[in-house]
Amino acid sequence: MRAVYTHAFPVPESAIDVNGHVSNIEYVRWMQDAATAHTASEGWTLERYRESRAVWVVRTHTIEYLRPAFAGDRLELHTWIASVRDCQSRRMYLVTRGEKDRVLIARAETLWICVDPETGRPRRVPEEFIGTFDLVADEASARSILENAGS
Repeated sequence: MRAVYTHAFPVPESAIDVNGHVSNIEYVRWMQDAATAHTASEGWTLERYRESRAVWVVRTHTIEYLRPAFAGDRLELHTWIASVRDCQSRRMYLVTRGEKDRVLIARAETLWICVDPETGRPRRVPEEFIGTFDLVADEASARSILENAGS
């Protein structure tokens, strides 16, 4: 089980906005893709969610942009689950520039709400889901895990 999941990728030209750097919209897309890949890597695929009558929807995204990223940059998006309570899960993200200088590009947080796919109503997060993931409470703890893993 990986408490912090890392997705590394090059920034494509198609991610660049009129200002010449990565569009804000791309960060949200990458966050969602990384969250989905993280849970799938631990066996929580869309099919398993549906079988468990539990799917996730976003209540809020918060992103703090610290530096621009550009086409050709190699980014690493690190994500982890910080908390799970009742029908919600708080997921955190760090976006760093990869091999070049490891500088922090952005930090973000998403509040996910677990819902029943048939009714659309919030529901408790399945216990099996909670048992699958190690929670990482904050950014400092996540950075420590990444450093110890050699990232």
